[in-house]
Amino acid sequence: MGKKNWIEFDNQEKISEETAKVDTFTKRSKINISKQKKGKKGKTITLIKGLGTKDEILLKELLKKIKVFCGTGGSLIDSNIQLQGDMVSKSIEFLRKEGFHNL
Repeated sequence: MGKKNWIEFDNQEKISEETAKVDTFTKRSKINISKQKKGKKGKTITLIKGLGTKDEILLKELLKKIKVFCGTGGSLIDSNIQLQGDMVSKSIEFLRKEGFHNL
């Protein structure tokens, strides 16, 4: 039986593209992580500023990863990441695992 509709994928190309995307962040910039009370009824949010890039696609990918890691919701507003709840320690842990060291 022939390989008529068979397509083979090379995962090495995708891995190298992902590492190239992560390297586009300037990991030496100072990142500010703080919690604030905002909105109705004083709900707490965690605000992450100064990630060192304006590329919205990279920020959205990082937002998705950090939301899964913290188990919470969040959004991207003006190149800043907002997470619901007090997630300062979890976000610091996640960013250190991703290679950001100036926290």
